[in-house]
Amino acid sequence: MSSQKEDIDFVLGDSPFIQLNKLLKTLGFVQSGGEAKTLIRKGSIIVNKDVELRVRCKLKVGDRIDFMGQVIRIR
Repeated sequence: MSSQKEDIDFVLGDSPFIQLNKLLKTLGFVQSGGEAKTLIRKGSIIVNKDVELRVRCKLKVGDRIDFMGQVIRIR
């Protein structure tokens, strides 16, 4: 049995983007905006192969987020 997590596809729907902190809260990775802000500012999030330190980074279709061994793809 593999311990690798399956990728998550997050569908934006009608919105052109979602902010990184809101994505983490929406997916249940954090319980509060403060927790999201702390994780982001610590450099715990990778967006498109680069460490992302902007709390309100706008994620768009095609972006890839790596967080604690989990891959999230914006669709």
